[in-house]
Amino acid sequence: MEKCGSSFSSLRAYGRALVETPKRVVRRATSVSTTFEEMSRIRARSGSDMQKSLRWFDLVGLGIGGMVGAGVFVSSGQACRQYAGPAVILSYVIAGLCALLSAFCYTEFAVDMPVAGGAFSYLRVTFGEFAAFLTGANLVMEYVFSNAAVARSFTAYLGTAIGIPTTQKLRIVVSGLPKGFNEIDFLAVAVILLISLCICYSTKESSLLNMVLTMIHILFIAFIIVVGFWKGDWKNYTQPSDPKNAGGFFPFGIAGVFNGAAMVYLSYIGYDAVSTMVEEVRNPTKDIPIGVSGSVVLVTIFYCLMAASMAKLVPYDAINTEAPFSAAFGGSKEGWGWASNVIGAGASFGILTSLLVSMLGQARYLCVIGRSNVVPSWFAKVHPKTSTPVNASAFLGILTAAIALFTELNILLNLVCIGTLFVFYMVANAVIYRRYVTVGITRPWPTLSFLILFSLVSLFFTLVWRLSPPGEPKGYLLGACTVLGVAVVQVFHFMVPQARKPEFWGVPLMPWIPSISIFLNVFLLGSLDGPSYVRFGLFSGVAIIVYLLYSVHSTYDAHAQEDVL
Repeated sequence: MEKCGSSFSSLRAYGRALVETPKRVVRRATSVSTTFEEMSRIRARSGSDMQKSLRWFDLVGLGIGGMVGAGVFVSSGQACRQYAGPAVILSYVIAGLCALLSAFCYTEFAVDMPVAGGAFSYLRVTFGEFAAFLTGANLVMEYVFSNAAVARSFTAYLGTAIGIPTTQKLRIVVSGLPKGFNEIDFLAVAVILLISLCICYSTKESSLLNMVLTMIHILFIAFIIVVGFWKGDWKNYTQPSDPKNAGGFFPFGIAGVFNGAAMVYLSYIGYDAVSTMVEEVRNPTKDIPIGVSGSVVLVTIFYCLMAASMAKLVPYDAINTEAPFSAAFGGSKEGWGWASNVIGAGASFGILTSLLVSMLGQARYLCVIGRSNVVPSWFAKVHPKTSTPVNASAFLGILTAAIALFTELNILLNLVCIGTLFVFYMVANAVIYRRYVTVGITRPWPTLSFLILFSLVSLFFTLVWRLSPPGEPKGYLLGACTVLGVAVVQVFHFMVPQARKPEFWGVPLMPWIPSISIFLNVFLLGSLDGPSYVRFGLFSGVAIIVYLLYSVHSTYDAHAQEDVL
């Protein structure tokens, strides 16, 4: 019935438009037909189909599990002490808003094109194969490095939970290896390999396991929130432990709140993994908007309550930046030291759920990239019995385990995040381009000019914010950038009509919401350190070489073979 209803709606829209603009509709219908035909042909390269077994509550659970991991247990302490103070609560609100805007962009694509692969699939249809390959390759490597880092942090938090020093008991130090690569972590390897076996076996069973682990983790989070508010003191919101330090709720000013938001935003990375599993969702039109946006909203509430609990428990200038929650209870003289072990156990469960969802997502990214033949099509194969991308899951699991075996956490963290933020930026651009441009019907240059100009304004605002010294000139420059950015969006909104509107679900207030998402992602990219950009540049250069030497020829040969058949 769904197919019949969908076909009837399409025919009705086609007939109405046929009366108005016959030639344009014929071209548009041909373009849409070609797009869906190509998507079906590409998906067929995986052999067996993925089983449609996920509902909206599965997606909410996967989204929460993917986001509430190790990030909040580390970044909240750093953001509070170094940047925002007790106002870190507002930092989480700003970061949550940024994540929600990006989630809206992902949702429109996921509902319109319910195929695995997330951002790679969306960018391939919108901006072409090269842009999709470049961003997809960076995102897969971000997943690998991030998962390796998360697996090693599992060892550290488990040591906290059971009271065993990590370096002395849970890792083996090899003196012959260079520092940063000399602590062998077999436990992290074991965790990655076990999760890889789980996701190879079944997506539904992996979702159930995630649900169980996430519910346990939420109980630990509730414990942190309740005990923090119970044991904390309201004066810690305004009084530092050292009177020499700045006091008040905003000890670092409004600028500190935004700087803190840039740091805690890393705690939200993970919801995009949900969009990679839309091919396994029963009712994409209903389940995806609820699953993706609902998980972001719930996680924002959790994070704000956790931040408020932490700020009430300890003065901002006395927070331990590496383990804020565990240290707050571990140093207690009132018999609450046991709570540190409980929090360590809760963080361990959170890390497992984050790792499970991320590894599910990274395998599906590589599977879809393999379907496009820009990497060997062996990665695209879906096993007929398990209905999962076994080859991609196994390969990335082994690669992640090998990196986690040797490499220290701080080295891995320097390699994470820039690729993810870059992809979020690209998806926000893509959703605007897809709304305002139809190939062969509308001119792309007005939309491309707007996207380039708005990105430049956002970049200039970010540079002024980061580099300009405080004072009136800085305020004037930031105000001018804001006015110019709003004017650019408003002029584009009135001058360029939308070429298409989504049939089922679309980003509201177009083009304002994706434009704000573009600005926020550029702003957050400006907060990252130099080594991150060096890594991004080096790996992107390698990806371009691979694309030119292998991918271009491979995709050409694949298309030629299919044309012959």
